[in-house]
Amino acid sequence: MKTKWLLSSSAVVMGLLGLAGTFLPEEISNILGIDPSPVTLILLQIIGGLYLGFAMLNWFTRSSRIGGIYNRPVVLGNLIHCIVVFFALIRQLAEQFNLIFAILTFVYFVFAVWFTLVMRSNPLTNEAKMSQ
Repeated sequence: MKTKWLLSSSAVVMGLLGLAGTFLPEEISNILGIDPSPVTLILLQIIGGLYLGFAMLNWFTRSSRIGGIYNRPVVLGNLIHCIVVFFALIRQLAEQFNLIFAILTFVYFVFAVWFTLVMRSNPLTNEAKMSQ
């Protein structure tokens, strides 16, 4: 299983979301129709920092052996993040449709399924199959 693609793509997506949350909190709050109060802006920047941290984690572990017992905390952290965000976006879409949220919901669904498959796979078996 190509885990380098998974971790690289999730690092790019989370990095872009993190940069947006860190450096564009007022613009994001205006787009979402949220009052840009100081508390809201700080929370968006904190969330941006969390996304940047996940992006760095994924980027620097993309070449490591991943799956099964290898790097399980990285896979499990990403999986839990993707599942929680997916369900939060589904709930928001049920209340009011938004194209940006619909696209993010699809992206997070794909990542959740992909991280689930990686967690349940055995990288040693996968490497043996690829070398034959």
